[in-house]
Amino acid sequence: MTNYEFDAAYRDSIAGLICGVDEAGRGPLAGPVYAAAVILPPDPEIPGLNDSKKLTEKKREALFPVICETAIAYSIASASEQEIDSLNILQATFLAMRRAVEGLQVSPDLILIDGNQTPPGLAVPSQTVVKGDALSASIAAASVLAKVSRDRYLLDLDKLYPQYGFKKHKGYGTKAHYEALSEYGVSPVHRRSFLRSFFAKNGGDG
Repeated sequence: MTNYEFDAAYRDSIAGLICGVDEAGRGPLAGPVYAAAVILPPDPEIPGLNDSKKLTEKKREALFPVICETAIAYSIASASEQEIDSLNILQATFLAMRRAVEGLQVSPDLILIDGNQTPPGLAVPSQTVVKGDALSASIAAASVLAKVSRDRYLLDLDKLYPQYGFKKHKGYGTKAHYEALSEYGVSPVHRRSFLRSFFAKNGGDG
């Protein structure tokens, strides 16, 4: 079964529009968590559409405008570093997902969410899909929009804080990133709640 056939089965069962939702950036030490919501038409199919993690950066960038042009509706949203620290990463991810769904210009009849947990407070019926970014075309499209949007934002942060190397690691906890933290300290765009072990080791305040 292709990812479009997977979506078609859901679409046929409800005789309505389905929306795929996915996030990007739950794990990094810095930057917001992003989410996207995408309603795709049954056709035309987008060639090469797949889970963003299975695509090269070049392929994701190429797919981004195609998804935006093809979609019936799409929305991209985020939750900030401060919201992540205040709420925790799971609740901040749910917040970003709700914002993405609420930003749609067209209301879907069913939301397919990547993973095994549903954000509370959605106004539309939803269904979780484990490894949905590899199974559903709509979720795959959302994964690409969320990933590309976040990566682009990290490139902007790299210009503001070039000493941390965000362009290379996109905020993830690489050796180079931790070395930069040791040398330059924590920036305003770092997630302090993700750095408690770093603070403990280096005598800072987490």
